[in-house]
Amino acid sequence: MATYVNNLRLKEIATGDESGTWGTSTNTNLELIGEALGFKTEASFSSDADVTTTVADGAADPARALYFKVTSGASLTATRTLTIAPNTVSRVMFIENATSGSQSINISQGSGANVTIANGKTALLYLDGAGSGAAAVLASPSVAVTQLTDVTSSAAELNLVDGSTADTVVNSKAVIYGAAGQIVANELDVDNIQIDANAVKSTNTNGNIQLFPNGTGFTELYGNTNAGAIRFNCESNSHGVTLKGPPHSAGATYSLELPNAVGSTGQFLKASDGSGKLAFATVTEYSAPQLKSANYTAVVGEFIVASAGSITITLPASPSAGDYVTIKDGTGAAETTSFTVGRNSSNIASSASDLTFDKNFAEITLVYINGTIGWSV
Repeated sequence: MATYVNNLRLKEIATGDESGTWGTSTNTNLELIGEALGFKTEASFSSDADVTTTVADGAADPARALYFKVTSGASLTATRTLTIAPNTVSRVMFIENATSGSQSINISQGSGANVTIANGKTALLYLDGAGSGAAAVLASPSVAVTQLTDVTSSAAELNLVDGSTADTVVNSKAVIYGAAGQIVANELDVDNIQIDANAVKSTNTNGNIQLFPNGTGFTELYGNTNAGAIRFNCESNSHGVTLKGPPHSAGATYSLELPNAVGSTGQFLKASDGSGKLAFATVTEYSAPQLKSANYTAVVGEFIVASAGSITITLPASPSAGDYVTIKDGTGAAETTSFTVGRNSSNIASSASDLTFDKNFAEITLVYINGTIGWSV
């Protein structure tokens, strides 16, 4: 009677059996040996539960393959165990965890040790076939096979050196791991970014360097003895301008927000409210007073003193936001002999009317706001 006690579960023909037909069984055995040296996939987990797969005697079976890709018909919600039977089979296998649900799987053969394979990873292991106490063991635990993904190497690309002295680069082209797990190298180039000594450089022509905080996070410059600072150098890097944070003794934490648009010539930045928002503002520069005793059209920024009544001081045409004119009664008789401030097609205090100046020795400054408000007194 034939038996199937070998590690590949091949048919072993008994002496005198299958006379004249043994070739069929032998051909099947050869096909199964080929299967055992190849790659196979099986949806071992048909449900979200532990499962046992038994290598079939003398028949094709994915679990016989040297490289066994394990998938699932259901999404796993926790680590599940795949037991490979019979527990008397002793062999080496590559097993890939390609199950759905992003869960690890345990590979077992008996009550002995198991091998855990993270989702998307592959492990090289052996089954010791020790019967009920059989164990699954990583074939080469010193090599993290489960962690090697998409790694290429050549003399021109990457040299990982197992240096005897931590944090020491043993030659100019070597990369090593430091004692704290960091990568130590003379220079590191990553996708057009070069990190060399204290410099981070773009290797693209006119390339930008972008920093991307996440969500409400921000880019932070740490201090060390002195407050954090950023310096804007000239194109020759021989001198520059530095912006620094306040000292620790100030206990200051606040934000400054730049304006929404560029300002005009001669404007300056000022705090627009108490929240740190900045805005462009116009410097109030009073020109020398100009005495006017007849009708006159003012120029932005002028200080006009009316020295006669019953005249018209006309505001500038086509003003821009922030433009201003200062007007004063110099007669001391405006209450009895008033003069007019002509709006010149712009509103004054939201009204399409000229302004009658009738206060003795009064002085007003009119600032242009926008097309609706016009000039604000």
